[in-house]
Amino acid sequence: MASLKELRNRIASVKATQKITKAMQMVAAAKLRRAQTMAEAARPFAERMDAVLGNLASGVTVSADTPLLLAGTGKDEKHLLLVCTSERGLCGAFNTQIVRFARERAYALMAQGKDVKFFCVGRKGYDQLRRTFPNQIVELVDLRSVRTLGFVNAQDIAEKIIARFNKGEFDVCTLFFSHFKSVISQIPTAQQIIPATFEEKGGEASTYDYEPDEGEILADLLPRNLAVQVFRALLENQASFYGSQMSAMDNATRNAGEMIKKQTLIYNRTRQAMITKELIEIISGAEAL
Repeated sequence: MASLKELRNRIASVKATQKITKAMQMVAAAKLRRAQTMAEAARPFAERMDAVLGNLASGVTVSADTPLLLAGTGKDEKHLLLVCTSERGLCGAFNTQIVRFARERAYALMAQGKDVKFFCVGRKGYDQLRRTFPNQIVELVDLRSVRTLGFVNAQDIAEKIIARFNKGEFDVCTLFFSHFKSVISQIPTAQQIIPATFEEKGGEASTYDYEPDEGEILADLLPRNLAVQVFRALLENQASFYGSQMSAMDNATRNAGEMIKKQTLIYNRTRQAMITKELIEIISGAEAL
């Protein structure tokens, strides 16, 4: 049985941990509001950009002059999985869900005989993937030094992806991130970004004449759209991270509170047992005299 001093130290340690988790919960809640606002503000632009490009692409006949970011290489043998996770932990299953989703896709592609590579954005995803695919990770983008995510960060990632595509390192690129739905719900999402795919919207056939023609406009807008989609994914991930961290720290604070109650109960019972034992010894000694 633990001594009273050990129990007191244990209770003090859990209380200190509870203060930390409570502080982290409050910080995550404060940062979540801003991150959620940024993610929600980015959605309409990304969706409208996607719609405009889809309208343009519907009027283009695939030929030798069609931008490769739209037409693709014509093959489906080499796949690059762009996995976006966070730089820090203590956020529940946020990173694990994204990595598991990407890992399942990789296994499915490899079972079909495809060549799969990983491009990691975020240290936590990289740490998990390198245990299973140590030789298939081609690059890691570390954003720990970035205090505020900006479009320039997404543009840098997009340029690296396009450079690898132009070198013929892959045929298809799929983006993995977590779509923020609510504080308790973040949905792992996969989006093919090379070659670009667009949702078909009935009744929205192209009715515009473009100058210059669609091919030239697409050649300019497709790389920009790639950066926009990556930026949107980074913002969605940031909001999802803080939402998941807020929930995880809230659960940790509650668990610490329950542990303090149990340890305090054990401490009081142990203390009472020791007092009772000492009284019995005193009484027994007095009776023996």
